[in-house]
Amino acid sequence: MGHKWTSLLFLICLIFLSGCLYPNERRVENQIPYADQIQSVQSAIIQYRLDHGVLPVLPRDEGTPIFRKYPIDFSRLIPDYMQHAPGNSFENGGTFQYVLIYPEEIPEVKLIDLSTVRQIQEFQRRIQIHQRENRYAPVDEIVGTGLFRLDYEALNYDEEPTVNSPFHPTHRLPLLMRANGDIVIDYSIDIIYYIDEYGMGPYEIGDDLRWLLVDHSPFVPVYSIPQTMNEDQTLDFTEETE
Repeated sequence: MGHKWTSLLFLICLIFLSGCLYPNERRVENQIPYADQIQSVQSAIIQYRLDHGVLPVLPRDEGTPIFRKYPIDFSRLIPDYMQHAPGNSFENGGTFQYVLIYPEEIPEVKLIDLSTVRQIQEFQRRIQIHQRENRYAPVDEIVGTGLFRLDYEALNYDEEPTVNSPFHPTHRLPLLMRANGDIVIDYSIDIIYYIDEYGMGPYEIGDDLRWLLVDHSPFVPVYSIPQTMNEDQTLDFTEETE
């Protein structure tokens, strides 16, 4: 009997410890873009604006790229408008940052998938190491004006570095480098998929098709630059910032 109780106690402790040792950001519930949580934040944002005449966002520089320019400040919503930040939010140990788009019109709540940030930082780190040793970045291909695909083998990768797409569960998106050294994500495969799935909608040749992704998803294409459709029905990058 004593042996059975010892085994049971050990099992309980093991389960408890495994929960403690499993980081919040890796728990499944903190990595899912729940529609009800987004809607709850949306309602709180609208009510806050009606009450105060301003939006509860964190301050950002004027030049901050549009999809990162209006992060929601949950400290201004809690506890009067929400009991707590969503469980999948960065503030609550999740992998998503809640942001606003269309702040001058009817603001909409969207998500930034922060799981890509570490991969981008690692890619940037390897580029910096290579530049210190060789005084240049290993360009493999020019893919647009001031936009380059790098030689991943020269950066000690076994295969081309990519990040998971927030817009499609199986897409892997390449990383590119701008002339100023900034790393951007190539969302071409997602844009093409969305065009096939939903059509161009209100967008025409020359329009920024990243907004097509925003229209049909809870996410925004962070670390991106505008992509447009040309007359020959091919995608192209523009020089504007995100």
